[in-house]
Amino acid sequence: MTIQSLAASLSLTLAPVALSAETVKLFNGEDLAGWSFDLKDDGDPAKVWSVKDGILFCTGSPVGVMRTKEPYRDYELVIEWRWTPGSDGGNSGLLLYASTPRTRDIWPKCVEVQLESGSAGDFWMLGETLEAAHAPEDRTEGAKIPKFVDGAENPPGEWNTMKVRAEAGELIVWINGKLVNQGKNLSARKGAIGLQSEGAGIQFRKIELTPVGD
Repeated sequence: MTIQSLAASLSLTLAPVALSAETVKLFNGEDLAGWSFDLKDDGDPAKVWSVKDGILFCTGSPVGVMRTKEPYRDYELVIEWRWTPGSDGGNSGLLLYASTPRTRDIWPKCVEVQLESGSAGDFWMLGETLEAAHAPEDRTEGAKIPKFVDGAENPPGEWNTMKVRAEAGELIVWINGKLVNQGKNLSARKGAIGLQSEGAGIQFRKIELTPVGD
């Protein structure tokens, strides 16, 4: 099945649409204003997350979540990330529509867009559901919806760009300009945006959100 036929079957529009508001820098390049933290065993956020020279550093330990204090509904989100130069990569994730209740361990109820090396763009359903034509099975708590395009990631140590459009229950993900995953009828429609600390050093230099729709 081609990307175009997948889009048609999901009734998604891949053409650019008008953005309704100015872009918001969720990460300002200077500090962690606007973010809250939830770490396993009440870990110290200052030992996990730090900012230097416009880059957000995460050590990966202990595991947990850095999340926006504000919830968001319909938006286009762009993040740039890389694994610590000289490493083999690791595991992390972008959490969308995160709510307060934990589903298991430390993670909030949300849909995760995977950042793990080799799996970036996969969806993990953490207490939410989503329909995808290329993965039609029931998608509930703990289920995985794999990306349908491989090879979009750059090698560990090089910067990557992920763009996510989340609007009215539709979710579309691009990595380095390639469409890699999509779905519709997402059960969540509003919530915080989070980044995972999950055992490996990872860096971010852009986290920008532009509201879409009305």
